[in-house]
Amino acid sequence: MPRFPDHLTGPGPSNPFPGIKVLERRIGREIPHRLGSNEGLDMPHRALRERFGDAMVEHVYCYGDSEALGVRQRLASLYGLPLETTLVDAGADSLIALALRTVATPGCTVVSASGTYPTFGYFAQGQGCHLVERSYQEAPGLLSPDLEALLDSAHEHRARLVYVANPDNPSGHLHSDEEIRRLRAELPDDCWLLLDEAYHDFRDDADSPFSREVLPGVIRLRTLSKAHGLAGMRIGYAIAEPETLAMMMKVRIHYAVSALTLAVAETVLDHHSEVEAHIRDVKQRRQRLARHFHDLGAEVLPSATNFIAIRLPSAELAGRLNQELLEAGRLIARPAHPDLGHVLRITAVEDALVPGRFEILERAIMKNSVQR
Repeated sequence: MPRFPDHLTGPGPSNPFPGIKVLERRIGREIPHRLGSNEGLDMPHRALRERFGDAMVEHVYCYGDSEALGVRQRLASLYGLPLETTLVDAGADSLIALALRTVATPGCTVVSASGTYPTFGYFAQGQGCHLVERSYQEAPGLLSPDLEALLDSAHEHRARLVYVANPDNPSGHLHSDEEIRRLRAELPDDCWLLLDEAYHDFRDDADSPFSREVLPGVIRLRTLSKAHGLAGMRIGYAIAEPETLAMMMKVRIHYAVSALTLAVAETVLDHHSEVEAHIRDVKQRRQRLARHFHDLGAEVLPSATNFIAIRLPSAELAGRLNQELLEAGRLIARPAHPDLGHVLRITAVEDALVPGRFEILERAIMKNSVQR
């Protein structure tokens, strides 16, 4: 089991402001009179009520539950996750930063694929870590983080943490459960695995027993931004051993998730059939998009996410097409990392299926197919 930094292994630090919800649970009864907080409880919020209605405004007065118990109870019920193995924070990005703040120290080495979700590298460097990147594995029909290369670098550099997105962003590649188990088993004993599962809900086996496992030395991250449609609310959750989450709680921004966000998430989780229908629709659209571009001659990579990735012959062509699409009012995604500059990513939304929406890209693909 990897160790924690020395400054976290003692009794502190501890949250100085646990909040009223936590205090009520500790004493076992409601506290009806909030007379010592600095929240704007008397603010009438007429403008907000006029725009959003009374129901929404009732959630903006007070800090949110710092333990997000209501959301965690629903996650436990829906997905079979032990309550004590979940932690809620302000989206997957905040969870990445929190994981690094918990286990990494300035000057330590962290490892990732070169071109994977770039926010990890952004936060790692901001934490003062030495970032080692390894190239993707490329072959016909394959664009994947190279787990063997990541493993080699972890040993060579005595890495503190290895980051893997699974399914991957931006390629859409899905590593098997056994590949992830093997990676964890063969990492150095003192190296953490940060497993970013932001697109987990779009896996065909998203409800498998492995999805509920709490893996020693692993911090799993998931989000309510994509399958649950709450990107603007900023909420996600981690799955890890209770002692790991206890350390994360020591350095977590305790009110990062607002009371409104918690209420919204609880409402969506209480209507899970809508989420399930959305996931089914996304998968169907993803399949239609992939078939459409494949039939035109594009190399469409396998995807277990809510997007498709198209690999073009060159980064120059991909950059030009991305810019032309942007100037025409079509915003897609092109990885910023030069190693993956030849990839374009299209989200499987209904608007992407409108005939003519990608005429610029379609013409280029057909032209390139003829030339080959």
